[in-house]
Amino acid sequence: MSAPAPSTTMVAESAIAFPQIEFGRAADGILVARVADTAFAMLPARDGRHYLATGWRIGRPMAEWKRSDFYGHAGELADEAAFRAKISENAEHQREKRALCRREISSTASTPWGRSQHATVYAEGVVCRSTAGHGGFHLAAARNRSVHSMLRARRGWYEEDEGWAIVAITFPHLFTSYERRCAERTIKDSWPDAWEAIFGTVLQPGESREKDRRAFEQEHANDWIVVSAITSDQRPGFVEVIATPGSRRGAGTEERRFLVPSDEYGIGRFGFVVDETRHAVYSGPSSFIAWQGRTP
Repeated sequence: MSAPAPSTTMVAESAIAFPQIEFGRAADGILVARVADTAFAMLPARDGRHYLATGWRIGRPMAEWKRSDFYGHAGELADEAAFRAKISENAEHQREKRALCRREISSTASTPWGRSQHATVYAEGVVCRSTAGHGGFHLAAARNRSVHSMLRARRGWYEEDEGWAIVAITFPHLFTSYERRCAERTIKDSWPDAWEAIFGTVLQPGESREKDRRAFEQEHANDWIVVSAITSDQRPGFVEVIATPGSRRGAGTEERRFLVPSDEYGIGRFGFVVDETRHAVYSGPSSFIAWQGRTP
């Protein structure tokens, strides 16, 4: 194995020197980087792909880093250029975040997710509270009135998975460029009707997960869509699936079983649509425990 390449440091001018970006090679040759206390690695995945992995405060030199130092998964990477772009984006985010001067405070306030353990004050009346299991923003009444009526939560609580984005698009000056981009994506994906009403635009196919889901369900309302799948024990090379019309569930919903070649089966964004001209209805012995003994 060739010796790891020495790390290189990109130092900006003093006015924007925080945070410095370092790139290097770990002990096994993987490309790594560090931005302040956050460590990154471009790790290999299946089928020649890569993904962005993260770690925290690795005290050793980069040449001694190991794959086991990284535990976070931050999405797929197309190539080294994409990795470097992500690192630059993170540095921009950390720099802007520092300039916002958010304040960390102790907090035991009650939240919809339990007792708060600590909180971050973004501005007067805009506080993000964290609990042992979840968290989110709370807006004071005056702040909450600024939220568009289509997105406003009556009590001013906005959970951290998606609801935070509502706070970000309402008060964009309190968030970094990276956070604003993520918020825009979240609103488009989750609340496309509100986005279109607020910004006077129409989201096109591919711009909103929710709109795309609705279109998929409308197009395939009467098609057989897989609701359960299992590798067939009886027919090697096939996946046994249970499908219902439009993937509907509940009492009285008709179910059918099909055999799909293993190399063709993939869930897709919203479900696998059975092609009745190619995927045979199956009534033989089942690999589904719940189906065994049932009359086809």
